[in-house]
Amino acid sequence: MQTPAMEQQHIQRVKNLGQSYRESPAQEDREDEEMTRSALSAFRAKEEQIERKKMEVRDKVFAHLGRVEEETKRLAEIKEELEAMADPTRKEVAAIRKRIDVVNREIKPLGQSCLKKEKEYKEALEAFNEKNKEKAQLINKLVELVGESERLRMKKLEELSKTIDSLH
Repeated sequence: MQTPAMEQQHIQRVKNLGQSYRESPAQEDREDEEMTRSALSAFRAKEEQIERKKMEVRDKVFAHLGRVEEETKRLAEIKEELEAMADPTRKEVAAIRKRIDVVNREIKPLGQSCLKKEKEYKEALEAFNEKNKEKAQLINKLVELVGESERLRMKKLEELSKTIDSLH
């Protein structure tokens, strides 16, 4: 790493080289080449210094960002604690409200299922009652037929009995 004083000396030397008496064109070319190399190495050194400085600044920025993120998290936690202090039951209320919403969503299909089954039950009960009425009517008819049959048989038996009695 060059100090500003060293850089100034280097620049002065380059200027002096350019102003000094040159003995021949070949030597002049060599001096130009040396000046070019010297200027390039100075440029490269400066670029490396800039790159190192850039990396240092970048590292500092990232370190600072990390601290900022940690502080942001801490502030969020503090804010949450403050809000909890304002209404200590707020979290419980929010949890119960969420649970109520879940139960409401569960109740809706159950209610629809109840209505459907209730309708099916009423239809089945109505069909059952109709069949019971039909059965009662058939039983009444059967009782009537059995009664009529008994009367006819009794009448027939009485006639047969009279016929038997008359044969004696």
